[in-house]
Amino acid sequence: MEPDFELTENNNGENGFGDIWARFSPYWPLLLLLILICGGGAWFYLQYKAPLYEAKATVLIKDEKKGVDQSKMAEGFNQLAGTKIIENEIEVIGSRSLMGEVVKKLQLYAPISEDSKWRPVSAYSNSPVKIELKDPAKLKEVKRVNFRFDAEQSTIHIGKETYPLNEWVETRFGMLRFIPANITDTSNSHPFYFSLINPKRVTSDLMKRLQATSSNKLSTVIDLRIEDESPQLSEDILNTLINTYDKAAIKDNNILADSTLSFLEDRLKYVSHELDSIEKRLQNFRSDKEVIDISSQGKLFLENVSANDQKISELNMQLAVLDEVEKYVLSKEGLAEIAPAALVVNDPLLSQRLEKLYVAEGEYEKLKKNTAENNPILVSVTNQIDRLKSGVIESIRNQKKSLEAGKNNLGLTNSKYNTLLQSVPQKERELIEFNRTQTLKSNLYNYLAQKREEAALSHSSIIPNSRTIDKAEASLEPVSPDKKMIYAASAGLAFALFIGLMVLRGLINSTILYSKEIETLTTAPIIAEIPYGKRKYPLVISEGETTFIAEQFRKLRTSLGYLSIGGRRKKILVTSAIPGEGKSFVAANLGLSLAMTGRKVILLEFDMVNPVLADKFDVAADKGMSAYLSGEAEPEEVIKRTAASENLFIIPAGDIPSNPSELIMNNRTEKLLDYAEGLFDYVIVDTAPVAVRSDAYVLSAFCDATLYVVRHKKTPKKSVKLLDENNKINELKNMAIVFNGVRSKGFSKNNYGYGYNNKYGAKKKARKKDLTGVNS
Repeated sequence: MEPDFELTENNNGENGFGDIWARFSPYWPLLLLLILICGGGAWFYLQYKAPLYEAKATVLIKDEKKGVDQSKMAEGFNQLAGTKIIENEIEVIGSRSLMGEVVKKLQLYAPISEDSKWRPVSAYSNSPVKIELKDPAKLKEVKRVNFRFDAEQSTIHIGKETYPLNEWVETRFGMLRFIPANITDTSNSHPFYFSLINPKRVTSDLMKRLQATSSNKLSTVIDLRIEDESPQLSEDILNTLINTYDKAAIKDNNILADSTLSFLEDRLKYVSHELDSIEKRLQNFRSDKEVIDISSQGKLFLENVSANDQKISELNMQLAVLDEVEKYVLSKEGLAEIAPAALVVNDPLLSQRLEKLYVAEGEYEKLKKNTAENNPILVSVTNQIDRLKSGVIESIRNQKKSLEAGKNNLGLTNSKYNTLLQSVPQKERELIEFNRTQTLKSNLYNYLAQKREEAALSHSSIIPNSRTIDKAEASLEPVSPDKKMIYAASAGLAFALFIGLMVLRGLINSTILYSKEIETLTTAPIIAEIPYGKRKYPLVISEGETTFIAEQFRKLRTSLGYLSIGGRRKKILVTSAIPGEGKSFVAANLGLSLAMTGRKVILLEFDMVNPVLADKFDVAADKGMSAYLSGEAEPEEVIKRTAASENLFIIPAGDIPSNPSELIMNNRTEKLLDYAEGLFDYVIVDTAPVAVRSDAYVLSAFCDATLYVVRHKKTPKKSVKLLDENNKINELKNMAIVFNGVRSKGFSKNNYGYGYNNKYGAKKKARKKDLTGVNS
């Protein structure tokens, strides 16, 4: 009769993936449960986590290193504007001072929120009012203050107190002003509440969230990004920050222009006073001396001398300016005082160095507000300022030497002319002196007036050093949290927990779970794997029985050839490490399986401490092995036929003796085995566990093979690990392992997964099952 199922060896264990799949796949319901739990946790996290929108803006910076400059017309109106270094401007735009201004302008120290189903949400874009503090630096932090807006009365209600709009009011939270927001829909009766947060705390938070980066190394464009729960607020923060940055740059330029104008005005007053004095003296001289015309020779001398005097005057003016610049550079305490010299110095190299010094000083002042004194960037700027100062002083002194040399040359020339002028009448010579002085002062006055107008134009200019390319615009969808990423992470966590639990289960378990573990711990082969069965009867094999467990015993019967059992080699010892591993169950069903082939089989129960075979076959145990070994009976008297098969016989243990080990060691044991070997085709010896008694080692010497029973989730790993080592001292002859009581893996009823798969086809006999396992 062909069996109604297919038994195939599972070779998936030969490769890593197949082995992992075979080990973990039966527990898929646990994995599904973990996925559902982690997925539920991810869903709740997403409900409580506020979605964040990202706003982006781009700003173009004029950078002297990268050739970005404003138009020539703009330059003409803004003589004092300097170029920027984009790396420094990134630090400036994210500085604490600018971000603090943004917090004050948008009243971010008093955020307004409203309650929702899962969490409080920002009411920045739908709150009917905004809250301003008169002195934010002195506010006391408050976590929650509920208020209600009355649209009809245009009032705010906090508890029992009522406050008007657009007026400073004294509250227990300080001087507040409730400013109406540009909200057209005021029908929202939702309860709002506001919080008061220290502006420094808000500023620090915004600085951490702000991302200011250069688009690339060659461009002068700064990309600004910030994330916030409110898309409108994220846009307002960036736009306000850019506007504050531009105003700060214009303010710096105006301070410089004010200082320059003040310097030029003082000089003009002084020169104007001297010019008036010269003109009055000239008028008095003409009146007193009655001088109207001078000779042609006097006119010629006058023109030459006047030209030289003008040059000397210009040189004196330049020397005076250089003296002023040198004094300011050496003794100045603020950067604004350098600027006036930049307008009146004619040397391009010196002007360029002064401009660079001013820019460096400006960068130093900005960085000092937000950077520690020992910061490498601040130290680098300080070193740059020192080098620029040295270059400026060197240029000033070199130019002064050049001007002094030119002045001396002109003086020598004028000395020659003065000698010639001695021939000119005294009156004409005095008139020439007056005209020379008047021309000098007049030219100086015109020069200063021109520079004053240039400074005035720069002061009135509002051209910033940056240009907004794209105003802030928030994303349409939230950028955080990423739902797909969160759910993927929850699934990954579920898999990690699943693997961890499985690995932990293997680590903390001290008993045998897998056939792979047996193969790792010992060199003895596994010739059969007996699945766990829940049956009422201990005998699981019979004629026509096609269950999986019955087929495994048939396989065990076939595998005896691997141990060379058959013919003259017919004695099989069955033992185990500890009680309860099912050695008697294996011996009984193996004997029954062999008897079903028509061979005569006898079971010898040498386990006289815990005998169970008589009960399994329902035979009388009044006279058995103990009686024979003690000499009270002969083999013919203790051999009994079983009702399970006419070819299966048994010698039960009989009465439990006081010295079973000593009885087994007498010579009657060998005689009994020789007697059974002569009468039967197979002799199966059931003996006590090796960890409890030494009987198995004694009997193994008389047997041809040993079946060592290892039970799933019962046999300690340590026992199997010591099997080879113990076998070197006390040999269990021709040993092979029977893996008994293998339970289905995970939540599957038929997936044993320990080296074999089973596929059932047509009908199986239905048997009544109970909770008592038959593998014991």
